[in-house]
Amino acid sequence: MNPFKISKNFKMKIHLNNKIIFLIATTFFLSCNKLVENPSSVIVSSQFYQTSSDAVAAVNAVYNTLNSDPLGDFPMYGRQLNLLADNASDNQNFSPSNTNPDVRALSTVTYVSINGRILKNWQQHYFGINRANIAIDNIATIPATVFTNPALQARLINEAKFIRALLYFNLVRLFGPVPLVLHNPNSVDVSTLKLPRSTTDSVYAQILSDLHDATSLPSNYTGNDIGRATSGAAHTLLSKVYVTRKQWTLAQTELQTIFNGGYGYSLFQNFADVFKKASKNGVEHIFSIQYATNGGEANTTQYLSQSFTSFNTGTYPIDIPSDSSIAALYDDNDTRKAVTFYSSQFNAVSGQTIIFHNPYTPYFNKFVDYSLSPLNNQTISGINYPVLRFAEVLLLNAEVLNEINSGPTAEAYNAINQVRARANVPDLSPGLNQSDFRDSVFLERRKEFIQEGQRWFDLVRQGGQVLVDALKKFSAKQSASLKDSLYPIPLTEIQLDPLLTQNPGW
Repeated sequence: MNPFKISKNFKMKIHLNNKIIFLIATTFFLSCNKLVENPSSVIVSSQFYQTSSDAVAAVNAVYNTLNSDPLGDFPMYGRQLNLLADNASDNQNFSPSNTNPDVRALSTVTYVSINGRILKNWQQHYFGINRANIAIDNIATIPATVFTNPALQARLINEAKFIRALLYFNLVRLFGPVPLVLHNPNSVDVSTLKLPRSTTDSVYAQILSDLHDATSLPSNYTGNDIGRATSGAAHTLLSKVYVTRKQWTLAQTELQTIFNGGYGYSLFQNFADVFKKASKNGVEHIFSIQYATNGGEANTTQYLSQSFTSFNTGTYPIDIPSDSSIAALYDDNDTRKAVTFYSSQFNAVSGQTIIFHNPYTPYFNKFVDYSLSPLNNQTISGINYPVLRFAEVLLLNAEVLNEINSGPTAEAYNAINQVRARANVPDLSPGLNQSDFRDSVFLERRKEFIQEGQRWFDLVRQGGQVLVDALKKFSAKQSASLKDSLYPIPLTEIQLDPLLTQNPGW
């Protein structure tokens, strides 16, 4: 019997038993300001990790941190991270109906170190890291006499390592040097929880170590296991880490492994299928955050689908483009345009199609699945949130080849033109120099991945001045400066841990 079958459906509808929830809640790191008053009453890890079923539940709990919040706030993927990676970029702005000052500050680049959304991103990432640490440390201690499937035991550990690497990759790009926590705190001595920031290189070294271990994961799964991290996801994230570090040759090695590894990845013929319930976990999806469809269960709500939820109430969608120039980036024949934006809706109450005329049109449309009914219930539609997909592999390959060869090769053109062909736009014409081709790749990334948590990272890795210049093209973002290349360390965390230092300019 497969021990993983303790769950009828992996799609992140995991309800942990009370013991593991209590265990994890009492070991929350870097965001707690309360201590357990009676340590002797805590169920310690050695008491919980007794069987393979315990190990499966623990790793399911690690995945669970990606699409839900322990306090019922927005999930990390599907809203929270997008506020930093999209709303604080040149792509998006806050909805006029959004009165949250922290969200508005991110969109206007006026945020400060007490911003609650920045703090929540820090907390959610370390909460996920702590769950991963607990799983990695304790699954390995379950004796072989109990855990009779060593392949499953190793796989679960490496799944947790993949997620830990993903979370640290986000943190180091958002905040720079961050505390590197690799084990669950096992002491009630508060002083042991206070850690300084580790160097950027040491954080990246751990990310690479975890991802190299994760490359031994299965290449695919079946049944209820579909959606788990794979070796292909590990190689893809490795390539992205190397590109971020400008280690082009190492990135190319990983990309070739993806192309030649028999994974079967390809582009959907129809761009819209990337964001449909019926085609979730399809040929283009390398790693996605899984969302359920039953509104009565956990992990059903990803908030980027709220375009149609708000229409009949007279409010705006949850986020809007920075202005009408964002949609104008797309050719009229670009099939991504109609998937990404809308400028009209059919009002079932009046029986009329309403065409919007205001400074913010068109609105975002990407996570709306028109095959579902009713359209105004999109937040619990079950549409996944893509983190890694094959289109990015192609665009990373184009970028890497351009950098390695000091200019684009035929293969680089082929890679970017595959993405353009799927979008029904003409091939990129040959003859570009290295700089112009690089700009073309980043523009293609912008059009392909808008609202998918990529843009701020793409701007930053081109250089702080590129970020500032891009933001200042919009009147609402004139406060941008070079210090915005890193987010401030949340003041709350510095107050809890005096060993933490603040980023320059904050």
